Amino acid sequence: MIRTLLVSSRSNVPREQAGLPTTGGHRARFGPWLGLLLLVIPIVLAGGCFKPKPPGEASAETAATPGVTAEEATPRATLNQKTQNVLALDEALASGGQVASAEISATNPLLASADAYRTSVTKLSAMAVEQAIQLRNAQSIADPKPLTHAQFLAEIIKPGQPDGIQLPMLPYYQEYAWDEGAQKLIAVDFPARVEAREQSR
Repeated sequence: MIRTLLVSSRSNVPREQAGLPTTGGHRARFGPWLGLLLLVIPIVLAGGCFKPKPPGEASAETAATPGVTAEEATPRATLNQKTQNVLALDEALASGGQVASAEISATNPLLASADAYRTSVTKLSAMAVEQAIQLRNAQSIADPKPLTHAQFLAEIIKPGQPDGIQLPMLPYYQEYAWDEGAQKLIAVDFPARVEAREQSR
């Protein structure tokens, strides 16, 4: 005890030479491992707090806009593509559709080209439908009646038939619709599809 007090009172004598235990031994032995454990443990604990989302849930978020499916919000090929899908105008409007403008309003060159394509194919399709209706009316013995949506599909578009009308494909945010009141084929915009597409990016 006396030796310990004497040695500790001498500041110039190292503790190892005095036979006293050093205070840094445990730090030197466990320092690297302790730092690693302090780094790994929070990561492991945090990893258990996050659960991977099922594929179905992830795809559902892609089309988060109500009334829009993931397929409807996905761009589709239009060049050299055809369709016979024509909606009833009242149903299209009830689903959030808006009658498409026949004018080219975009100022951006790329968007203007898209507007020009949409406008031109819609006009050409409407002309083909009008000619088919005139032919149908000329061949009718009785006074031709206005075509309902169902009659328009069966007698003019004729889905699945070799003499049916194949319409040029419109962009994913547009569909053809039959205006029963005006007896015309028009294009309908669906802004919600564009919104859903932007949200998925």
